[in-house]
Amino acid sequence: MDMHTLYRDHHGWLERWLISKLGCSHRAADLAQDTFMRLLAKDDLPGLHEPRAFLTTVAKRVMSNQWRREQLEQAYLEALAHQPERFALSPEEQALVMETLLQVDRLLDGLPGVVRRVFLHVQLDGMSHADVARALNISISTVKRHLRRAALRCYFGLELEH
Repeated sequence: MDMHTLYRDHHGWLERWLISKLGCSHRAADLAQDTFMRLLAKDDLPGLHEPRAFLTTVAKRVMSNQWRREQLEQAYLEALAHQPERFALSPEEQALVMETLLQVDRLLDGLPGVVRRVFLHVQLDGMSHADVARALNISISTVKRHLRRAALRCYFGLELEH
């Protein structure tokens, strides 16, 4: 099935499905478009025996990514609100920091939760390896292994095996 046929035959259905999940026709329309945009970015569509199941899976991932991004933005805005005024960032600096956070989030996506937490505790919270090990109830060598895995994923886009 080509993209044109997939869109023509299933866009309306996907948008209605998203409305039932989100309760908002505007957000549903945006997410339906984002779902098809994600598929357009792929080089090749797999052979689809169940196009609606496939679209549902892709749409759920798009929703999940959007919700995670919104949570990240909210946490960032809350952190900014607690900063003393003398440390306030300009709107341009805020946008750059937010884009960097979203980029790191995309790079860490797909790694196990504990690996992400180790990386964020060390890189954002400034925690020592020993403090992270105590907080997560894991060994220091495991902290180092997880940190290396996350760092390589961020710096080089690599997925390493355990």
